[in-house]
Amino acid sequence: AEAGATHIGLVHFDKSPRHVGLEQAAALRMRTPPQLKVVLLLVNAEPELTQKALDMVRPDIVQFHGSETPEWLNLVRQHTKAHIWKALGLKNRETLINADRFDDVVERVLYDAPAQALPGGTGTRVDWSLLSQFDHHIPWGLAGGLAPDNVVEALRMTKAPLVDVSSGVESAPGVKDVDKIAQFCKAVRTYEHA
Repeated sequence: AEAGATHIGLVHFDKSPRHVGLEQAAALRMRTPPQLKVVLLLVNAEPELTQKALDMVRPDIVQFHGSETPEWLNLVRQHTKAHIWKALGLKNRETLINADRFDDVVERVLYDAPAQALPGGTGTRVDWSLLSQFDHHIPWGLAGGLAPDNVVEALRMTKAPLVDVSSGVESAPGVKDVDKIAQFCKAVRTYEHA
């Protein structure tokens, strides 16, 4: 919040080094300043867990980061006031074209590195040139390998309206570094003002 971020992410995925239990996520949500949007990240969560997470955390946004279908996301959307975001592993231009299947289902698509051992948060950079000059039909954002030292280049190349960072502002896996967060936010603000 002090660095000027617009969103915070709460990762509820057991296999991630950033995993936050639902009780802790709910407590963090209650402490979040009102100017910040809270994003709850879920990966292929079962219906019961999805409902429990929504009820306990009450996020502004749910970011689905697995192999969730448009049909499933549309069903979730009917049962929550939270906005729905879908992360997609950006492999090639076809990924961008196929993102249209989420039109009218999600409020935003987030392009991340393709899934490896984990579905995201690996620090792997996406090919920014794929996003350059592409005519997006859905609001979108960029993730995947962003850090304080490369976010301005990514913004210049892609014109991304939103950037998402995780491992790029950590001192160790799952350990956020407030100085790196401040550097990242400052770089984004400097780019925006320029």
